[in-house]
Amino acid sequence: MLDIIMDAALDCVKLLPFLFLTYLAMEYMEHKMGEKSKNMIRRSGKWGPFFGGLLGAAPQCGFSAAASNLYAGRVITVGTLVAVYLSTSDEMLPIFLSSAAPASLIVKTLFLKIVIGIAGGFLVDSLIHREPVKIDIHAVCHQDNCHCECDPRLVRSALRHTVSIALFIFIVTLILNGVIALYGEGQLAALILNRPVAGELLAGLIGLIPNCAASVVLTTLYLEGGMSFGAMMAGLLVGAGVGLLVLYRENGRHPAENLRITVILYLLGVGAGILVGAAENIL
Repeated sequence: MLDIIMDAALDCVKLLPFLFLTYLAMEYMEHKMGEKSKNMIRRSGKWGPFFGGLLGAAPQCGFSAAASNLYAGRVITVGTLVAVYLSTSDEMLPIFLSSAAPASLIVKTLFLKIVIGIAGGFLVDSLIHREPVKIDIHAVCHQDNCHCECDPRLVRSALRHTVSIALFIFIVTLILNGVIALYGEGQLAALILNRPVAGELLAGLIGLIPNCAASVVLTTLYLEGGMSFGAMMAGLLVGAGVGLLVLYRENGRHPAENLRITVILYLLGVGAGILVGAAENIL
C-alpha cells in the first residue's frame, strides 16, 4: 500500500512544474483576451455557434460560465451556448501537456471538439428558433469549484489551480495504481469505460458533473488506458466545467429549459462520442 501511495505521489510531483507553467500562461491569456472574447460572441448574431465553438475550446471553464450568463440574459442563442459547452476543454489541455501527450492527440481532440461544437450549435439553432435579445450586459465571472474567478494576481491563481488539479490527479492515479496492483493491468483495460456504447454512455454521465474534476478523471483514465478514445470524447464533449451549474443558478426561473439544454448536451456529446469511437475502431 505504501508503494502504491508513493508511486502516485511521485507521478503527481513530476507534473507540478509543468502544470504550474501551463496554468500561468493560460491565466495570462485569459485575462488579456477574456473580455474581447465575450464581446465577440455577444455580437456574433446567427454566427454565434461558430464563434462559440472556437472560443469555447480555450482551456479552463471560465468561458462556459460566461456563456451561461450571456444566455441567461438572452444575449446569445441556445445553439451558441451548446456550441460553447461542447467545445469546452476545461482541464483537459493542461493534463495533456503536463503528461507529455503526443501533439497529434492534443490537436485531434481539440479539432474534434471544435468541429462537433460548431456543428451541434448550428443544429440546435436550426431546430430551436429564438433570437437573442439585443441588450448589452456584462458577463459576471463567478467564483466556483473550478476557481474561474477574475483574480489579477496571476501567479497566485495559477498556483491555486495547480494544487487543486494536482490533488485530483493524485487521487485518480492512486485509485488506478491500486486497481492495477490488485487485479493487474488487464482489469483496467476491461473496465466498462473501454466498451463500445456503454463506455460513452457512462463517460457522458461523468462529464455532467459540474466541476473540473470530471475532465481530470476522464483525461487521466484515458491516458492510463482505462477508457477508450470515444468514451473520453463523449465525456469531454458533455463536460462543460461549471457552465451548467451557472446556468441552473442564473437561469433558475426556467428549470424546464435548463433541463432540456442538459439533455440536448448529453445526447449530442454521447452520440458524437459513439461515432468517434466507431470511426477509431474502423481505422
